[in-house]
Amino acid sequence: MNRQLPLLADRGFYLGPMFRRAADRHGGVFVTLDRPLDVNPGLGVDLTYSVLADVLDELSARLWEAGIRPSEEVVVHKTDNVDIVLLTCALSRIGAVPALLSPALAGPVVGRLLERLHRPWLITDRAKLEGPLRDVPLAELVRQTLSVDDAPGAVPLEKYAGSPPHAPVRLHPREPSLITHSSGTTGVPKLAVHCPNTMWNRLVPQKAMGLPTRGETAALHMSFVHSRFYHLLGVLLHYGSPMVLITDPDPAEVGPLLARHRPGIVETHPNTFVLWEELAVAPGAPLARVRSYGSTFDAIHPRTVRRLLDASKRRSPYLIQLYGQSETGPVAFQWFTRSGAGRADGRRVGIGIPGFTRVRVADESGRRVPPGTPGRIEARTRGRILTYLGAREQYERQLGDGWWQMGDMGYQNRWGALHLIDREIDQIDAVHSNLEVEDTLMSRLEELREVVIVPGVDREPVPVVSVRGERPLDPERWRQAVADLPEMAEPRQWRFEELPMTATWKVKRVEITRMLAESARA
Repeated sequence: MNRQLPLLADRGFYLGPMFRRAADRHGGVFVTLDRPLDVNPGLGVDLTYSVLADVLDELSARLWEAGIRPSEEVVVHKTDNVDIVLLTCALSRIGAVPALLSPALAGPVVGRLLERLHRPWLITDRAKLEGPLRDVPLAELVRQTLSVDDAPGAVPLEKYAGSPPHAPVRLHPREPSLITHSSGTTGVPKLAVHCPNTMWNRLVPQKAMGLPTRGETAALHMSFVHSRFYHLLGVLLHYGSPMVLITDPDPAEVGPLLARHRPGIVETHPNTFVLWEELAVAPGAPLARVRSYGSTFDAIHPRTVRRLLDASKRRSPYLIQLYGQSETGPVAFQWFTRSGAGRADGRRVGIGIPGFTRVRVADESGRRVPPGTPGRIEARTRGRILTYLGAREQYERQLGDGWWQMGDMGYQNRWGALHLIDREIDQIDAVHSNLEVEDTLMSRLEELREVVIVPGVDREPVPVVSVRGERPLDPERWRQAVADLPEMAEPRQWRFEELPMTATWKVKRVEITRMLAESARA
């Protein structure tokens, strides 16, 4: 249903009007990109709220003229760039339901996800159609393929340039309005269905967290297909923050960009922050003006926290860590300060968000366990997704009496603070916490870019490491670092680029285990 409702800004978060409202309120606030938009490359990289609002309105007119209508599912799967965001908001403006698929997904996985949707539209580009999607039977799976460029076999969006504007369409607050997908660390991702009301319940506490830095320049390198990005975008647009939106995380490119814009807010994924540790001593002091770092959804290594906070010359910089997942949004949070970073526990992920989320640790029968007792982490939140598209039974299995199983093992201390042990599927009997051992090794061996402990063929702990600069791991330094840790197999050194990753740079541990098993059989 596509009911026109009175304004319910306090009960629904709608992506379509965000840029226009921000432009009307704040005008020419700058937005800097690190590469031009694919949908309008002639605009360059130095844009404003007003320019982006105009681009979005024009895109929504093209999409309506192409035939897209309210409540229809539209897959956006193209080369990584900020225009993914504009296409998403343009589709939302006309009441369509964007289904965002990561540019990093393999073609067969995209095909599997298209099968779960209801014969959607597809917006893509030449690089995808001639690459990963080449062998996907799109004619059988999608209604029509639109392209942001001149891809053969697709209708170019340019065909509808100059179309008359269409009035915005507002869906019911509990009607599906956005589809994203889970990280896929354990297999084919699940499609998560969001609605304006659940998204509003995620947005409000994040607005409160953004109050101390309102109006400061924000530099973001995040997945444009992840729901967290759109909530942060809503916060920044509301407060009128200038933005630097980054697609390429290479420190050699990011350093000069940040040195030029001097951001007060920096947010990215934890693994990207590890890469950006070297910006702490980069020319131009690119992190010197940072007041707030944001680490999205995954725990962050204490070594990285210390280096980032020490790089800031602000009086009281801090790092906010959000714990959650695509299905729930943030369910717990905590912050690190410079004075406390030296004794920070990387496994402590904080407390529930007062008034919005609660967290607990339960046993296998769903009963809360005493403080200090390990168990399954569960969360209760009004920001939970409506369902998994095409996998309702799996959704119901993770939900019991309103509590959502996060898939993680952990414990709470006597004050209710949540400590993460491991993903349930990643646990190894011989190691209490893989994540804790990894934090210890990252702190002791500064040359490490990443270390992941996975089960070997006989369930023995196998450390897989990557080293900065691709130099060989020093065997003697390794032996000293692991002397008081649980017994493990000899380390396997891989290049960082060889590690299988999700769109948010999460390491796919299950995939590494499979690769090690295949290597052992060869």
